[in-house]
Amino acid sequence: MASTPTALVLGAGIMGLSAAWGLARQGFSVRIVEQDEVPNPRGASVDHHRLIRHAYGAQAGYMRMVDPAYAAWGMVWRDLGEALYVPTGVLAVSGSAAGWLGASRAALAAGGHAFTDLTAADVAARFPMLTEAGIGAAFHMAPGGVLLAGRIVEGMTRHLATRGVTIERGRAVAVDPARGALRLADGREHSADLLVVAAGPWTPRLLPASIAPRVVASRQIIVMLETPPQHRERWVNGPMLLDLAEDGGFYAVPPVASTPLKIGDHRFSRSGDAEADAREATAAEAEEILSYARPRLRDVSEYRVVGARACYYDVEDGERFVVEPLAPRCLVMSGFSGHGFKFGPLLGLAVAAAAADPALMPALPGWAAGEAPPAPGFIAALEGVPA
Repeated sequence: MASTPTALVLGAGIMGLSAAWGLARQGFSVRIVEQDEVPNPRGASVDHHRLIRHAYGAQAGYMRMVDPAYAAWGMVWRDLGEALYVPTGVLAVSGSAAGWLGASRAALAAGGHAFTDLTAADVAARFPMLTEAGIGAAFHMAPGGVLLAGRIVEGMTRHLATRGVTIERGRAVAVDPARGALRLADGREHSADLLVVAAGPWTPRLLPASIAPRVVASRQIIVMLETPPQHRERWVNGPMLLDLAEDGGFYAVPPVASTPLKIGDHRFSRSGDAEADAREATAAEAEEILSYARPRLRDVSEYRVVGARACYYDVEDGERFVVEPLAPRCLVMSGFSGHGFKFGPLLGLAVAAAAADPALMPALPGWAAGEAPPAPGFIAALEGVPA
């Protein structure tokens, strides 16, 4: 009788949990190692929310992955017994019809995704909490919404326990890809048939030769706001906002499910140390984000800052995901920037499918990087997730 294959996953953020979820579904016996409590308040995945949307600039490969990602989330919702998602739609505005907004419009049209072009006056009329200042082009899409990230991490952790997945506390100090092994700070060592390294912004520290040249940690600031009473319902029922001003754009996540309004920077700092740096944002860091948002928010003086903090992402130069084998017994998941969360379950299913059928592994890196269509049979292997 064949023995049950074993998998060891480093990291209990969305990628590690999704890999464990996919591998458990494929019949692996899975252990997760996480350095902090779960959810990890220092992790890139732990926040009120993350966004899922089709608009992706010129990165049409990721646009095409969004529908399968929704299907994978549907599988998660069935396992959790609840859908931790709030549909909001998407509003994208920019100073001109070129750049990211123009590339998104072209890709969306080519992909058959419906959107509505808006003028500056349309934006202010339809969404009175916003001003029309500086808007040269805009569009709105009905699909898209907010993933309740912190609650998802908690829910997946609980669900994985019912599947026999164990989570062990420990800080990894060394990775041996050839042996599928981890060495922990207290001297313990673990190994498995497959090691998945999904350590977020700590990954470059653990894999300096193979990942650090391509992926860096990036300190990102988010600011939480309390909306003024006259705009509260408009925001709660409003769309996610992608403001793409060339001199410093921002995104805004509506205050759904009793969360605050969140704003953050589109740009990546590509600096910082996820292990050593403070998670509190400085006043100057918060002010920089607020300076981008103020021209867009009507009655801006009536908004109240209720928090500002730093999170750390692992960022690849072209914002491409790095999901690839480092050795026959080791696979890395890295480079997810701020946009990887939406694809967590889909990538977890893909990793598990390739682990169960090594013939699929060569197709995984290019597809995950958004640069190549899946090889024949690859999507079909994702347990019925549609292409």
